[in-house]
Amino acid sequence: MVGYAARVRFASFFAGAAVASGVGLYILRKDYKVAHESTSQQIDSLYESLNGRVLALEQLKEAEAVKPMEATE
Repeated sequence: MVGYAARVRFASFFAGAAVASGVGLYILRKDYKVAHESTSQQIDSLYESLNGRVLALEQLKEAEAVKPMEATE
């Protein structure tokens, strides 16, 4: 009879461990998705900021290239 009780306890333990690991993996997956989304938004805003700076520098460079031409005319 002791063997049967031990098997039931082991089965219950492993069933609980399986459920707990499943829930843990679900929570980790959700946390990973939230973190990935946040990082993607930060990178997008950084890219937009950098792109704006590059465009401003290109416009400044074009304006400086036009000034010497106007001076020679």
